[in-house]
Amino acid sequence: MIEDWRQRRAAKRITSGDGRALKRLRWWQLPFRALFYLTLPNGDGRQTEYAVDIPRRIDSEGGKARAHLYLDGRHHAESKLPAAFPVEGGTIEMAISAFGLKRCHYVTTAGAQHRLIPDPRSAEGRRARVEREHPTLSRSISHLSALILLVGVGLNLLQLAEPMSRIPPIAESIGTFESPVRLPIWLNFALAVGAVLGSAERALRLRYGVLDRAGK
Repeated sequence: MIEDWRQRRAAKRITSGDGRALKRLRWWQLPFRALFYLTLPNGDGRQTEYAVDIPRRIDSEGGKARAHLYLDGRHHAESKLPAAFPVEGGTIEMAISAFGLKRCHYVTTAGAQHRLIPDPRSAEGRRARVEREHPTLSRSISHLSALILLVGVGLNLLQLAEPMSRIPPIAESIGTFESPVRLPIWLNFALAVGAVLGSAERALRLRYGVLDRAGK
């Protein structure tokens, strides 16, 4: 029931495309644009190519980022994010976080989920190539980003707990807490930057979880 309600809301955000051609992704657009592809059979023996273009900018009118759906290279539809575009045999679903994409999947009517393929020239595509061609290096980067995020979030929560425990209603009910960790401002800043970078790296792999939400 909740899923049906989400689908109806997503459908209301979709508007028709203008038929313009899909522009090639340029190297200088890496921080500002994500591009993914999905190829599906269209029932007559041919294949249809869908492309999802997601500029990493806020829409000046609606205040939210938009996703653009291209059908065989032509602008077919667009929607504010999170978005769900109906396509052959299912739906393309997209969502973003403060650090990048957290979802770009094709969900079939049977419920199977498949990640779309990133453009090889995009930041997500380049990260996928590292994972494919250098799996050991990729795993090391993944583990490092998760560790940095875990340490940064954990230490910041410890330090945040102390002033929060001094709020009168909380202090009266559970007592006060004294953080065992007191870090200099520069180290707190470095941990915050590290947490952002860790979440950004995970976003390139469409990974998003509790740690990423806490790292905002």
